[in-house]
Amino acid sequence: MEYMFKDGFLGTRAPLFMDITTLIVALLPFLVAFAILFAKKRKYKIHAFLQTVILSISLVIIGYFEYGIRLGGGFNEYIKNSSVNSTLALSILILHILIATITLYIWIATVIKANIKKPQTYNHKKLGIRTFMGIVLTSLSGIWIYIILFIL
Repeated sequence: MEYMFKDGFLGTRAPLFMDITTLIVALLPFLVAFAILFAKKRKYKIHAFLQTVILSISLVIIGYFEYGIRLGGGFNEYIKNSSVNSTLALSILILHILIATITLYIWIATVIKANIKKPQTYNHKKLGIRTFMGIVLTSLSGIWIYIILFIL
C-alpha cells in the first residue's frame, strides 16, 4: 500500500490517497444528482440501482480513506504543515465528521427502507432531500478540510 502515500496528482502536499478520495467527495453531489434525475423522470429502477451503486462505492472509499488516515498518522500528522490554527482546523474536522456521519446514516437508512417498503408509503422524497443536502455539506466541508491541510 506504499502507493497510497506517493505524491498526489492535484499539485498539493496531499498524498495520492487523499487526492483520490477528495476528488470523489467533490464529485459525489453531482453523481447523486444524476441518480435523482432518474427518479424525477419516473425511472425508479435506474434511480434505485444508481443510488445503491453510488452508496456502495462511497462505503468502499470511506474505508480506503480511513485506512490511509490511520496509516499516515492521523489528523495530527497532516495538520503539522498547515498554516491554519490546529484548534480551528480540528473544529472544522469535527463538524465535517458529524455532518458526514449523520448523512451516511440517513442515506443507508433511506436505501434500505426503499428496498423493503415502497417509497410512496413513507417520506422517501423528504429523506432523499435531506440526504442530498447532507452530501453537499459533506462534500463542501471535506474540500474545506483538504484546503486547510494541504494548500494553506
